[in-house]
Amino acid sequence: MVLNLQRRVQAGKKAVMKINVIELNETNFEREVLVARQPVLVQFWAGWSGACRAMQPLLDSVAEGEVVPVKVARVNVERHEALADQYGVRTVPTLLIFDRGSLQDQIVGCTTELDVREKLEPFRETSWRQIPAAAHAG
Repeated sequence: MVLNLQRRVQAGKKAVMKINVIELNETNFEREVLVARQPVLVQFWAGWSGACRAMQPLLDSVAEGEVVPVKVARVNVERHEALADQYGVRTVPTLLIFDRGSLQDQIVGCTTELDVREKLEPFRETSWRQIPAAAHAG
C-alpha cells in the first residue's frame, strides 16, 4: 500500500482514486455488480466522512489486486440513496461483498486491510477462475 503511494508521488501524480475503482449508480449497478462474473467489493461512502476518505488507500490496494483479485466499486450514498436503502446501509463506510450477484458478507465502519483480506479470502479461488488461462501462465 505504501509502495503504491510512493510510485504515484514519484510519478508526480496526486494520490487519488484510481480509475479501476468503479463509481456505481442505479443505472450500472446491475451490470457491474449483480451480473459480474467475479466477486465485487462495494463501498458505500459519503464525501463528508473522514473514515471513508481514510479507507481510500485500502480500496486502491484491493482494486489493484494486491489483497485478492476482485472488482472494486463505490456508491456515493448522498447521490444514490435508493441503492443504500435497498441494501440496508445505515452507516458509512460500509463494504458489501457480492459473488455471482448475491450479497455474501459485509463490513460496517472503518476497517483494516487484515479484516478485508480475511473477508475476501473465501473468494480468492472464484476470482482466479475468472481470469483467462493465458493470463495464469504469465
